[in-house]
Amino acid sequence: MTQFPDWLQGKLPVAAQHSGLAIASLGDARSFGRGGFSLSSPAFDAGEELDPCFTAKEEDAVAPPLEWTAPPPGSQELVVVVEDASSDGEKPQCHWLVWGLPGQKGKLLEGETPPRAGKNALGNSEWLLPDPPVGETRHYVFQIFATELPLTLMPGATRDDLIASIKGFVTACAVLYAPFTGVEADDGADWDDDFE
Repeated sequence: MTQFPDWLQGKLPVAAQHSGLAIASLGDARSFGRGGFSLSSPAFDAGEELDPCFTAKEEDAVAPPLEWTAPPPGSQELVVVVEDASSDGEKPQCHWLVWGLPGQKGKLLEGETPPRAGKNALGNSEWLLPDPPVGETRHYVFQIFATELPLTLMPGATRDDLIASIKGFVTACAVLYAPFTGVEADDGADWDDDFE
């Protein structure tokens, strides 16, 4: 496994430093946070646990909302990649691939269907709900890339397709990190107890 880049080490906790993260190969010290480019969420602060409503532990779970600042001038398109940095192996598990976002300040609302989505680790073009075993903490890295060219990828493209298409064309990038510790699934069973 290749080494985690020096320029990224202070930006993510050690537990989230997987050398296979998309940003480790697509970003660099110059593009990271360039021009104040940043990624955030109104649902959680950086380093704060994901709410179960964004995970497989709740029945009607959806993708979390994301917001980003304006990328540097000349940015044509924005790309979001979410990966589980706790994964073993060369590549972290891919939870979300989104592109087709305009190269400007913007946001994705909670549960919003993005303009274009690629295949997650299970081969579906949707938010892969985090589902760690009870008591196990996994580390999710939300990554955003501004590109100087619009992407010509077809919906349903893979992570490898996406990375190959933007490598060398990233004008800026940023990360947002959130852990999640597995809990018992909320199956709503307790709800009926009041009526017995």
